[in-house]
Amino acid sequence: MSARLSRRTLLAGLAALPATALLGCSQDRTTAAPISTVDTLDFANQLRIPPLATSVVRDGIRLFELNVTGSSAEFLPGLSTPTLAYDDGRSAARYLGPTLRARRGERVRVRINNRLPETTTVHWHGMHLPATQDGGPHQAIPAGGEWAPEWLIDQPAATLWYHPHPHGQTERQVNQGLAGLFYVTDEASPELPSRYGIDDIPVILQDRRFEVTGRFDLGGRSVTGYVGDTILVNGTHNPHLPVSTERVRLRILNGSSARIYHLALSDDHEFTVVATDGGFLPRPARMRRLLLSPGERAEIVVELRPGERRVLRSLPWDLGMIAPLTDGSGGNDRLDLLQLRADPQLTTNPTVPHRLTTVSALSIAEVAERREIVLEGRTINGRPMELGRIDAVIAAGSTELWTVRNAHNQPHNFHVHGVSFQIVPGEASGPDPALGGKDTVLLGAEQTVTLAIRFPSFSDPLTPYMYHCHLLWHEDEGMMAQFTVVDADQVASAPRSLPRAHDHN
Repeated sequence: MSARLSRRTLLAGLAALPATALLGCSQDRTTAAPISTVDTLDFANQLRIPPLATSVVRDGIRLFELNVTGSSAEFLPGLSTPTLAYDDGRSAARYLGPTLRARRGERVRVRINNRLPETTTVHWHGMHLPATQDGGPHQAIPAGGEWAPEWLIDQPAATLWYHPHPHGQTERQVNQGLAGLFYVTDEASPELPSRYGIDDIPVILQDRRFEVTGRFDLGGRSVTGYVGDTILVNGTHNPHLPVSTERVRLRILNGSSARIYHLALSDDHEFTVVATDGGFLPRPARMRRLLLSPGERAEIVVELRPGERRVLRSLPWDLGMIAPLTDGSGGNDRLDLLQLRADPQLTTNPTVPHRLTTVSALSIAEVAERREIVLEGRTINGRPMELGRIDAVIAAGSTELWTVRNAHNQPHNFHVHGVSFQIVPGEASGPDPALGGKDTVLLGAEQTVTLAIRFPSFSDPLTPYMYHCHLLWHEDEGMMAQFTVVDADQVASAPRSLPRAHDHN
């Protein structure tokens, strides 16, 4: 029988249910020993801050450009690592991509040029937009091809991200460097530290392994997927962040393929959580621990005194598996991630207000549909992914209640494209808005979570959105399904399969 998540556990994990060694060759990570980098790093390298993407506004549309390219970067002293990267046409990228930023109410268009010798896609993770613009497997960009999605930004301020989503190749392309952040801003946002790169800092957490030549070692996996022994933060190994203000806002993305981070500060000091995947919490939450599974984001504010040094680190977390498998999946690792170095004198900046936003609970009194989603092995509801099959047809603008059950004896997580959802904790009668909006949720082994989901108003019977485990190897292996959104009177008659032209597998 699966366990239900309590409200306390949900909040502690932000709606989650409850090393620097070089390897010479690929290893089987299934039962690898735990690693610890605590108090072993000197944090010699200043944290790289991804540049803000250049854009122009023309005819009322904010225009961005992204080129998907092969490149190289030096992560470890004296070693060059082949990478993939996004650049905005103004400055050469070595790894990851620039941070895109746009306001709620703006129409944006992103011209993407694929300069790779292979197909890719660009998925806007957490963005509310039509399925044709979502960047999932059906929006393939062939080698040498171009794609220019355009949409109206109509959602609250949030930290979103973008990454490739070609079916069967997502893990590899992300691990080689394809990822970046997308900031949605809103005039209604609370007053918080907001100077990009000064007191508002992007923090992309990733783990990698390296061959002795400096190349990424992308072989060998644990049961949860690819787990590295070397942490990169914004592509920086052994990083520190100079802090010049009394408070610093960290926008943290778990950009890893499979590693679950159990975040804390080195002195066990409290930090303030102000936002999760879908935007601001109604009220800030003072916490000492924070779970983030792959794809999840959180914004935290850390207070520092002049001259103080604190380390953001990841602590062990029970993955619900036998000890050797937990070890191989990184559940018993202790990792120093990023050192915060406060200047001798600090500038005053905004304190965290007592109220951040107003969020109403989604009404589930008249839900259009109740669905059960079962995660097991590498399947959803017993079926592996097929690009030509529609697994659910949903009425545009409706609210549904999804009970997601992890029937497996290992952790999974669950991401739904094109929406934010609210968590219904434990045996509660409705969602708890205090947990904030989510688009990705962690489920421990044999645990269950209920999601209240308001679906978009965009109707398209032939272009699906995805829902899937966001442990990228699991996703590539087929732990993914598809839904379309159609007008309410078309639900019964809408297609349950797609023409062959949509199958890019």
